[in-house]
Amino acid sequence: MSEDELAIRNVVASWLEATRRGDSQAVLDLMTDDALFLVPGQPPMDKAAFAAASRVQADAQWQISAQSEIQEVQVEGDMGYLWQRLSVTIAGAGPEPVTRSGHTLTIFRKVRGRWLLSRDANLLGRV
Repeated sequence: MSEDELAIRNVVASWLEATRRGDSQAVLDLMTDDALFLVPGQPPMDKAAFAAASRVQADAQWQISAQSEIQEVQVEGDMGYLWQRLSVTIAGAGPEPVTRSGHTLTIFRKVRGRWLLSRDANLLGRV
């Protein structure tokens, strides 16, 4: 496994751990300023909208846990991508925890020596 592939895998692990802890600033620090998220049935979400949604989750004290099964990582120069199977469970958003599961395709860019999430498209559906 290349150093760049390992670094991208570590971004994913850090993201999941920061999300579990509810550390939205740590998550924001793992993405480019122009990050863009594509989710089913919603308009694209930029970093500012992601930050606002994170504040709502933090204020509501939702507990979020996720499991990632990375299927592939490819790196070419200062860009890389991965696709994974992701399962996310949110507790506290309603009477019962909600789980969404599916695949994601994520593009990373190397910025000032750090791999950061730049684009993310997810196909998570309610389980």
